[in-house]
Amino acid sequence: MQNHSIQVIGLQKSYKQHQVLKGVDFEVEKGSIFALLGSNGAGKTTVVRILTTLLKQDSGTATVNGFDVASKPDNVRQAISLTGQFAAVDEILTGRENLIMIARLRYLNNPRQVAEDLLKRFGLTDAADRRASTYSGGMRRRLDIALSLVGNPQIIFLDEPTTGLDPESRIEVWKIVKELAAGGTTIFLTTQYLEEAEQLADRIAILHEGRIIASGTLSELKKLFPQAKVEYVEKQPSLEEIFLAIVGKKEAM
Repeated sequence: MQNHSIQVIGLQKSYKQHQVLKGVDFEVEKGSIFALLGSNGAGKTTVVRILTTLLKQDSGTATVNGFDVASKPDNVRQAISLTGQFAAVDEILTGRENLIMIARLRYLNNPRQVAEDLLKRFGLTDAADRRASTYSGGMRRRLDIALSLVGNPQIIFLDEPTTGLDPESRIEVWKIVKELAAGGTTIFLTTQYLEEAEQLADRIAILHEGRIIASGTLSELKKLFPQAKVEYVEKQPSLEEIFLAIVGKKEAM
């Protein structure tokens, strides 16, 4: 347990007659990126809501940072941060004001310096005094993640963080996630994008019809499938590669 930031055993949850989670088990190692994959309605967000103390499970146990989510929710909340599917920024406030507000709510010393450091870290200094309503989708998501880092939480939950973002903004978010994990932060990521999990995750679990049906590293999961037939074909660039190449040339000009 000492090496695990999150441990889930037999987690079950129903909404009236509909059973969403039917006995979910997994562990997340400290300082790792863990990706929970699943289609819409698989129960990913329900798992996140339970682990972040926003929802109580019907049965089973879940511990986060060594604390039971049901019996010690306050201890869990002190160690975590949650970034949901939609950016939770106050659009009336500027980027700087958003960060200062959260720093004050967390009773941090020198909230202005905390805001300044995060603005610089996330490349938002030039836009710091603009209202968040004027930010692009990528900028808003960067601010949202910056807000989740106020107070240096040990574990960050990212619930489909790149939904609706353009390719450049998605890659920006990927870079931030990798940097956070490299610094020792545990990342719990839910996503529908298989490429996203492939790029980021140390371990992957697939949630289907309320149960984890496969889990492991990417290489371990690949072994579950028959060996691919080897064919030599000319590789064509993906649309994302073409897009980024063209945009990069424009910016260089």
